[in-house]
Formats: sequence, C-alpha cells, structure tokens
Amino acid sequence: MSAFFEHYFPNVIMYGDDIVTSFWQTVVMVAISFAFVVVLGTLLGILLVVISPGHIYENSALNAIIPKIVNFMRSIPFIVLITMLLPVTRIIVGTGIGVRGAIVPMVIGHIPFFARQVEQALLEVDPGKIEMAQSIGLTRPAIVSSVLLRESRFSLIRITTLMAISQVNLSAMAGAVGGGGLGQMAIQYGFSQYMFDIALVTLFLLVAIVYFLQLLGNLTLKLSTHHQ
Repeated sequence: MSAFFEHYFPNVIMYGDDIVTSFWQTVVMVAISFAFVVVLGTLLGILLVVISPGHIYENSALNAIIPKIVNFMRSIPFIVLITMLLPVTRIIVGTGIGVRGAIVPMVIGHIPFFARQVEQALLEVDPGKIEMAQSIGLTRPAIVSSVLLRESRFSLIRITTLMAISQVNLSAMAGAVGGGGLGQMAIQYGFSQYMFDIALVTLFLLVAIVYFLQLLGNLTLKLSTHHQ
C-alpha cells in the first residue's frame, strides 16, 4: 500500500502537511462566512418581505430602494466582486489575501443571494395565517418569529444547506486570487505545477465537504420533520 501511494501520489506525500492546512483553511472560511450569511441574509430576506406592499411593515420608500440594491449585488460575478472589495476588505480585516481576505467577499457576495431565497421561502407562507395572527393580537415581531419563520422552516433548512454548499464553491474560487484553502492548493500545485495527484486529492476533499454538508442538512430536515 505504501508503495502504491509513493508511486501514484508522490506529491501528496511530499506536501501532505500543506494539504491538511489548506483543508482546515477551507473549513474555517466556509464556517465563518456561513454564520454571517445566515444571520445577515435571513434578516435582509425578512426585511424584503415585511416592507413589501400589504405586509406588516409596508414601506414604499424602502421597497423602492432595497430590492434594487440586492439585485445589483447579485449581478456582480464573484471574482469581480473580490477585486472591487479589496479596499474594503483591507479596512475590515487588514489584508486582501489569505483566509481573512477571502471571508469578507464570501459574506458580502452571498448575502443578496441568500436573502432572495429567504424571501421566496417566507412568501410561501399562507397569508391567511398572518391575518389570523393579527386578529388574535400578535405583535409584528411575534408574527415574524412565530408565523413567518416557523411556517417556512423546512424551506429555510433546504436553502441554508444549498447556501453552505455554495460557500464551498466560493472558497475554491477565492483560491484563484490568493484566498488560501483547497482552491489555491489545487491551482498553485495541481494546475500551475502539473501535480495532478494533488489536484485529485483536493477535488476529493472538496467533494467530501459538500457531501458532509448535504448529509447534515438532510439530517436537520429529518429531525425538524420528526418534531413537527
């Protein structure tokens, strides 16, 4: 077995420590950006819904501005966004490269996408349930938490799982511009230096992370359904 790996994966053995470091860099990037996107994206998604015409916080002025900003941010390709945000990233985390430099654009770039998905999930809630909550005297914050979020929780779990997987993809793209992680490892060694065994192993690790996140999402959905 040792001879097999030495023959077919010599570079993986040589750069094994770097691969492990890159793996954990990817995990850190995905975990931190995921947490920020879930919180901020959910809040923005709720805002998009409640300020819309006829909803509980109807506001025509905000409704005329915020959705347009969200749509504009969604239209910017991620690689371009990383470049555009370099000055902002340096101000926030002190650097525009590496793991810290990648997290900022991963968060800012994905919030609009996730917010729109949250918005669609909340819009699926039966308006009759909102009206009933209002008729029994629930406050508007209570309607958001007890009706909108509760009734759409299954959809929210699904889109959160998809978002986490998308964060893995973004972390790999960030590696193309010095963001660190498995993406940079694959490009720097696997592609640029033709170490295809490293490219294969980094691909396997990225796929393994995606499968783990999907399994975790499925388990969360199953548990939520069981405790309905």
